[in-house]
Amino acid sequence: MKHRITAVNLAQLYKTAAERFGPLPAFAIRESAMKWRPVSYSDLYEQGLNLATGLISLGVKARDHVGLFGDNRFEWILSDYGVQLCGAADVPRGRDVSDAELVYIINHAGIQVTFVETELLQDRILNLSQELPSLKEIILLDPKATASKGVHKLEDVLEMGAMLRLDGDRQAEERIAGIKPDDLFTLIYTSGTTGQPKGVMLTHTNMTSQTINLPGYHNCNDRVLSVLPIWHIFERVIEMYTISFGGCTYYSSIQTLGDDMKNVEPTFMASAPRLWEKLHERIIRGVKSSHPVRQILFHIAYFLSRQYKGSEYFFTDKYLKMNPEPWWKRAVQMPFQAARWLLVLPWYGFFNAAVLERVRLGAGGSLKATISGGGALPIHIDRFFNNVGIPVLEGYGMTETSPVISVRSLNNLVVGTVGPPVQGTEVKIVDPETGELLYPNAAYPDNGRSQRGEIWVKGPQVMKGYYRNEVLTNQTIIDGWLRTGDLGVITHNDCLKILGRCKATIVLSSGENVEPEPLEMRLQQSQFIDQCMIVGQDQKFIGALIVPVLVEFQKSGFEAKTVEDLVRNPLAQKFIREEIRRMTSTSNGFKSYEQIRDFRLLTDQFEVGTELTNLYKIKRHIVENKYPHVIGELFSNGLAKQK
Repeated sequence: MKHRITAVNLAQLYKTAAERFGPLPAFAIRESAMKWRPVSYSDLYEQGLNLATGLISLGVKARDHVGLFGDNRFEWILSDYGVQLCGAADVPRGRDVSDAELVYIINHAGIQVTFVETELLQDRILNLSQELPSLKEIILLDPKATASKGVHKLEDVLEMGAMLRLDGDRQAEERIAGIKPDDLFTLIYTSGTTGQPKGVMLTHTNMTSQTINLPGYHNCNDRVLSVLPIWHIFERVIEMYTISFGGCTYYSSIQTLGDDMKNVEPTFMASAPRLWEKLHERIIRGVKSSHPVRQILFHIAYFLSRQYKGSEYFFTDKYLKMNPEPWWKRAVQMPFQAARWLLVLPWYGFFNAAVLERVRLGAGGSLKATISGGGALPIHIDRFFNNVGIPVLEGYGMTETSPVISVRSLNNLVVGTVGPPVQGTEVKIVDPETGELLYPNAAYPDNGRSQRGEIWVKGPQVMKGYYRNEVLTNQTIIDGWLRTGDLGVITHNDCLKILGRCKATIVLSSGENVEPEPLEMRLQQSQFIDQCMIVGQDQKFIGALIVPVLVEFQKSGFEAKTVEDLVRNPLAQKFIREEIRRMTSTSNGFKSYEQIRDFRLLTDQFEVGTELTNLYKIKRHIVENKYPHVIGELFSNGLAKQK
């Protein structure tokens, strides 16, 4: 892409951006709803060099791992600049990191120098100092916070580096020249099924391939709103991508997002499904509370937009094709689609400007597109926003792929899919049980399109591996192909559609990863629970399917002859609910998003050969296919209880 910077490493990207976009704003810091303080590309790079020089003076060596614990703020990205420009790799995590995770990550990554955002984080790490033998230096990011004895303030390290550079110190520039494409730029720890985080090693090549290969046409006039956690690779790659075309990133938050959308009028942003679900709820709530005439006008406008977009997708061949379509079928539909489009066009034009424009203004009015990732976008939300003229481009990826594997573009916007693989990326579909190649495979009709299986990925964005875990790396990456653990299919539009997961990890609509096995093991420690399975993929919360132990309930005085009697017994339901709360509370080490909001009792046990493997592991997709109505009712009822 000629409008973007191409660089061999991130330090070179930052340097070239400073040279090309110099006085233009790179980032903007929110001081009030209508007041933002910009930081130019040239100033940011200069501060980055000062910080890099200061870090070198503190003992940071090339390819060292530097901790970076904090959330979205300008000082975070400045710290990232400093780490990259001194040839090191950062190890990021948010403020909500637990003490156990802090100790594990710092020790496992061998961190000697770390940034912390707040006084609270500083104090927590100081209190854990006896368990952190490798840690030597702490740098406090928040300029308003008070540093404890022995802790450096960020501004002091910057000043120290600036003084050294005035005296002719050019070690940072020498470090930049020594960065190799295969060097790590970050080491991100993600949750593991054993409870221990896994260190994902991402290289400079991984990240620069993303800034080059992501689809889209942006320039230095674009305004990008940052709201997703900055230490997540999805938000981070969008910020690097924005730097590559000279746009300005505005740091927002969930609390101020509504105001910032209107005041900043972003043209592009990364988002999560939950953001669009909340905006959809707000729009529908506003419609329902408005004057009856306004309600009627909205429903007419939305009906016309659905008809118009339906014909538009047909003409541009952007409708979902799960099966091959004979030429004659399209020829038969063409006159109907043309007549509908011509009939609707003038009415749509009026209602689009008079009614739907008000909806778009709620998203700032200037949004060209947003990439939604971190979980599946509910299909009705997907259709709604694309119909009203807010292009939501759903993407798919994982931390191990830096993260984008595929994403819809404005030129390839097929609702219901996550678009085609990004440039330079290969995808194949493999039978998760037999290992048979399903796509691409000429032995199948249409080269294996519509064949469902596990998604395997090969490309420049695939991680180097898991840090200090060769066994898991070799299980995950085979002959250069990364096994995603996700089930998918290639449609007849040559887009990827995600069907679910063939591995255990559950991703909520908020983007949080939940490992179900520790929760299931904990619940099964109860004498009243025989078997259970945690569910909640792409939902707002997790739930549980539970097989109770009838005899234990009988011993406790419940009058039930069969499990069916227990299922119908409100007191038994209340008893199990209290048991779940007791065993999986936050005091037992489970996070807030790991709380089980609702459950259903099952009358049938999981059996070997059907729901269980020979090793008694749950075949999750089998259980989900067996109880779709139970799971659906669980979440619909759970949502009702939340309102």
